[in-house]
Amino acid sequence: MGDRSALIIEDDSDLAFIFAQALEAAGFATGIIQDGDHALARLAVATPDVVVLDLHLSHVSGADILRQIRADERLTQTRVIVATADPRMADMLQDQPDLVLLKPISFSQLRDLAARLVSTASTGK
Repeated sequence: MGDRSALIIEDDSDLAFIFAQALEAAGFATGIIQDGDHALARLAVATPDVVVLDLHLSHVSGADILRQIRADERLTQTRVIVATADPRMADMLQDQPDLVLLKPISFSQLRDLAARLVSTASTGK
């Protein structure tokens, strides 16, 4: 379980810290990125199991990052959890993310859902 990784792409440093703590409690090694350019650069070389993605980022939007993830063959197994306070924008993404969570998001909610999402993907159920 310790070899699972999660990338948190969130510009609010307090939320990013809470998300990281929740995912670490679920057994993920975590990394935090706070803007779109850096997120794309990291995703070009990393293959995280889970990405927690804010939609409103500087430089590159979360929606554009999500499209890049879905277009990258290396990232087909990466589960994307969109974490947003913008339900209209989340609706526009249709079925691209694996899960959409509307802020505020609790520690236990993110911890449990991320663990379940990855275990479901690995078992094929």
